[in-house]
Formats: sequence, C-alpha cells, structure tokens
Amino acid sequence: MLKQSRKEQIIKIAAKLFKEKGYSAVTMRDIAKALDIKAASLYNHITSKQDILKYVIISLAEEFTGGMNIIYSSSESSIDKLNRIISLHVDIAYRNPFQMSSLNNDWMHLEKDVPYYLELRDSYEDNFRSIIKSGIASGQLANANSEVVLFSILSTLRNLYLWIPKKEDVNPEELSNNLSQVLINGIINK
Repeated sequence: MLKQSRKEQIIKIAAKLFKEKGYSAVTMRDIAKALDIKAASLYNHITSKQDILKYVIISLAEEFTGGMNIIYSSSESSIDKLNRIISLHVDIAYRNPFQMSSLNNDWMHLEKDVPYYLELRDSYEDNFRSIIKSGIASGQLANANSEVVLFSILSTLRNLYLWIPKKEDVNPEELSNNLSQVLINGIINK
C-alpha cells in the first residue's frame, strides 16, 4: 500500500471530522489536533478549510461525472448502463465514505465553487435521466415515471456512505450485484 502524503492525510482526517461534526463546526485547530500537529503546520500543506472542502467535494463530483460520461457514451443497453452506475457508486462510496458525507451534506459551503459543483451534479443527473428514459422508450424498462425512478435509485446510492462503514465485511462487487437486483429488477419491463 502506498504511503499517504501529508496533504492526503489532512484531507482524509478533515473529511472524517466534517462527517462527525459537520463542516461548519470543524476548525483548522480540530484538524491539526486530530493529526497531532500544530495548526500552523497545516498551512504548509493546505491553504484553508475551504480548500479542503473544495478538494473533497469537487474531486468526488468530477470522479462521478467522469464515470457517468464513460457509461453514458457506451453502446451498452440501458440496463447494463444502470448496473455500471450502481457499481460506480458502490466503488466510490466504499473507498470514500467520509468524503461522500461532505459531497451530500456540505456542498452548499463551497462558496464560489457552488456553481461548478451544481454544473457537475446536473450533468450527472441529466445523463442518468437520459439512460432511464432511453430504457423506457426501448421497452427494456417498465413504463414508469423517469423522475421517480431516478429519485428512487439515486436516493439509495447517495446514502451508501451511511451504511457501508457499519458493515465490516462489505464486498463491493457483491454489494453492487445485490443493489442491482433490488434497484433494477423492479423497473425491468417483463
């Protein structure tokens, strides 16, 4: 396993503290204390708490959007694309449960980066919606309200960060398969 850089350690600890206390309640001193260093030392690696939050949220949003763009532009069936989207969420949430908390709960604190974050989120959701609509139009998916389908699937996927850390023996591949069965089987046109 590769050794984490000090900046990566700071970001990981900060994301954990953001999840536990909420972004607004965490100070740079809290982060320094958790790392057992002086607060002034943090500034050798990071410029502000806002920069930490930006890195945590924007890097994940870009990872989701990049993954979605690949899935969306593939020639796979809508069902296969939905399966890949579920796997994408499981993979990212499994690797980044604390950062996922910030992505879901702290994005509004991004200040000047809120418009960029919303652009990424909207692009992601538009592609997701389009995959669902295409599946309905092609008869692969049941003729259901695409917004309800999107909301139902995304609500589950966006909250994986709450569930995954509570399970010590989570196998991401098995979880993806189980979620696909539960979330997609209900919307397959039979």
